[in-house]
Amino acid sequence: MSLQTRPLSEKRAVPVHFERLEMDAIMNVYGRMVAAGEWRDYALNMHKDRAIFSIFKRATEMPIYRIEKQPALARKQGAWSILSAEGVILKRGQDLKTLLTFFDRKKFRVVN
Repeated sequence: MSLQTRPLSEKRAVPVHFERLEMDAIMNVYGRMVAAGEWRDYALNMHKDRAIFSIFKRATEMPIYRIEKQPALARKQGAWSILSAEGVILKRGQDLKTLLTFFDRKKFRVVN
């Protein structure tokens, strides 16, 4: 009996996904923002070229932020990005923990 192997082009593409440590970092920020009353719901989408963590203020609305992981952009612009509801890239980088500091600036508010 001979072993049959499929060419690389026929192999099933595995979707991009979040690793456990990446999800821990994202959920840490998400939990703080939920406790502060800023966010209410989230959704996960895994595609062949990117993984998306969408953040919602209310469950019935469009996501207010999206945290995307695109490994194909790792060498060029950074695999990680934060996008606004309109799809504008707010921050991009190589390191997830550094990228998530974007949400720390929301702690400080102007008080009258």
